[in-house]
Amino acid sequence: MNAKDNALLTRVGPGTPMGALMREYWIPACLSSELEAGGSPVRLMLLGEKLVGFRTPEGEVGIMDHACPHRCASLFYGRNEPGGLRCVYHGWKFAPDGQCLEQPNVPAEKSFAKRLKAPAYPVQERGGVVWVYMGTRETPPPFTGIEATLLPESDLRLSCSLRHCNYLQVLEGEIDTSHFGFLHGGAVAQEDLDPNDLNSMSLRDRAPLYHVAETGAGTSYAAYRDTGDGQIYYRVAHYLLPFYTQFPDGNFAENIVLDAAVPMDDEHTMIFTWMYTGRTAGVRRLKDGSPIPGLDRDEDYLPNGTGWFDRWRTVANAGNDYLIDREAQAARSYTGMTGVQLQDQAIVESMGGIADRTKEHLSVSDHMIVMTRRRILGVLREHQQGLPPPGLENSRIFQQARSGAFLADPQTPWREAYAEQVAAAFNPTGVLHFDPENMA
Repeated sequence: MNAKDNALLTRVGPGTPMGALMREYWIPACLSSELEAGGSPVRLMLLGEKLVGFRTPEGEVGIMDHACPHRCASLFYGRNEPGGLRCVYHGWKFAPDGQCLEQPNVPAEKSFAKRLKAPAYPVQERGGVVWVYMGTRETPPPFTGIEATLLPESDLRLSCSLRHCNYLQVLEGEIDTSHFGFLHGGAVAQEDLDPNDLNSMSLRDRAPLYHVAETGAGTSYAAYRDTGDGQIYYRVAHYLLPFYTQFPDGNFAENIVLDAAVPMDDEHTMIFTWMYTGRTAGVRRLKDGSPIPGLDRDEDYLPNGTGWFDRWRTVANAGNDYLIDREAQAARSYTGMTGVQLQDQAIVESMGGIADRTKEHLSVSDHMIVMTRRRILGVLREHQQGLPPPGLENSRIFQQARSGAFLADPQTPWREAYAEQVAAAFNPTGVLHFDPENMA
């Protein structure tokens, strides 16, 4: 990776090629629960733009530039009133779509409210998430509808978490499968694992082989291991444009999951995670039923604040060395940090705001990362030449992707084995009742 390409991949602000590409897709902006009807506006940083989100007393959501188009005072301090947001500086009022409704300090015959719009973006709500379209199309593209985003809220666990680093570090951590055997499960001995737990295969052999391929929606990998009894253990996962990953930590039949590494700016990322509540997660316990050291806790959060980077902050963070316990690390825990998400956070943030990839020494275990970088660069260059980004005209390439672990006959090519798993997963008699032909 040279410095020029590293910058091309990581810079996402207005006017950048990567930022322009991402803006062509619907982007998760915040959880629906963060915007209260008639409540306080919320500061939202997205792709280097300072925005405010609000929900009118009637329930309509607006996401617009935080600066009032009159004199640039921040609309974060605005009054949330019926029909829209009123700037407290001079009382100008704006509808959720940005249309100026009132200019009360201007004589009626001099008002130009009908001709004035604050910069605002189209929004939609799906599955507990507020989405925003920040691109150049007059009519936004269809919603991509990745499987996890179509789950009913009753079957879904949603979460967010702030990362103080570039989105690409977060994304690459999610498609780096071999780190699970070290960062998360490095303290586990093979004899301590339940031999009947399919997912424990990933901790018995910590140096898998890989199949990697480009797809219409991004890239895919299949990390594979010989089980020793005539089968192949696969962990299949995907990168989906522009910043989504589906992690393989669970049985394929019900592993409906999704991570979105949404860039707030070049050095801050908000992770949105969708998780089917009925999934069977990857190995988390030893054969005696006790939890694997270091994997037995979810993230703890600080109360949300009102600053640009004050939402979904973890209690353990760089300021307190992620609460690392060196005694535990020496005696029973590989990292001394508790929780999969926290361990991931510590590592990707330790690389700095934007990792200097010119200093890397990559190996065969990084094949998926290399292919994904090349894939994104290829799409970027095509977009700069005027070609539409993948999936905007055919959302089915996103809707039929799923990750997870499964066993297969070694004589079956890996893509065929994966296709068989997908067909079974979408069968109406299976765990879920989604039919790809009918996905909105």
